[in-house]
Amino acid sequence: MNARALILFPLLLALAACASAPKPAAQAAAPVAVAGEAGPAPVDAAVPAAPADEALAAPAPVAAAEPASGDANADPAAADADAALAPTDEEDDYAALYGEDPASGNGADGATGSVPYDPWEPMNRRIHAFNNVVDRAIARPIARAYVTVVPQPVRLGVTNFFDNLSSPLTMVNQVLQGRPRDAVQTFGRFLVNSTLGIGGIFDPASDLKMKRRSEDFGQTLGIWGWRSSRYVELPFFGPRTLRDVVGLAGDAPLSVVQRIEEDKVRIALQGAQLVDTRAQLLAVDALRDAAPDEYAITRDAWIKRRTFKIESDRRSNRDGNLQDGEDDDRHPTVPADAMPLPVTVP
Repeated sequence: MNARALILFPLLLALAACASAPKPAAQAAAPVAVAGEAGPAPVDAAVPAAPADEALAAPAPVAAAEPASGDANADPAAADADAALAPTDEEDDYAALYGEDPASGNGADGATGSVPYDPWEPMNRRIHAFNNVVDRAIARPIARAYVTVVPQPVRLGVTNFFDNLSSPLTMVNQVLQGRPRDAVQTFGRFLVNSTLGIGGIFDPASDLKMKRRSEDFGQTLGIWGWRSSRYVELPFFGPRTLRDVVGLAGDAPLSVVQRIEEDKVRIALQGAQLVDTRAQLLAVDALRDAAPDEYAITRDAWIKRRTFKIESDRRSNRDGNLQDGEDDDRHPTVPADAMPLPVTVP
């Protein structure tokens, strides 16, 4: 018995040790069973870098949804704003005729122009109202009929003709301004258009790259130092400054039309010149009619245009010659010799 007890006792101790030991299979299956459940997976402290790697690999939703800054289609509101700020056809015509942008108030060369000095504004507004009555009753309807009836090539020939007749006036003022080189070029342009252009009806000088320039004695006075002058509006002649009123007296004796002794011929030419001048202004009628203060926009346009031309002349004197692209355009202003007068100026 004692021997049998000695044999069974170690076996019982071994069985007790096996029963109290943890089972490795159960421990391995436990994480698999938890991972398969619908609840949140427990955080494994042994592998903390896994969530960080997933965050770096995931695309950024905000950056992907952000539109490109230069893509106008991605921002319809910005495209509409740009379209609203774009200049209208009337504003383009205004800039072409007056050398400035009405929306910004800047001149064609980037200058801001001068502040209008208008101490006679009450009187000027009354004269402006009178001129508007005459314009709407007579001048504008005639100009519209002229544009409707007369073909555009013929109208261009009329404009070229009167532009050519103003060349001697421009040439003399260029000499007075100290620009002999420009005066020689203007004289050459006058000869070419008067001969090859059949009295100036055609403009072969422009085809030959001969620049068109327009000068008057008012601009010459500005070059001589009378740069600032008060605004004044004249009956029938329209916007002027006091300096330009004095300039009219200097322009009249140099007029080719005024030298015509036959009254009927001279008055007919002056009437045709007035109609041609008014027809060139039809392009800005819509802008003027829509302006909240038509007097102010007319005054400001005149002042800025004159400032632009005088400063261009001063720059020409300083640089010795106009650069390419600075060629003067025709400025539709009632010239000194366009008002029909029954008496010939001696």
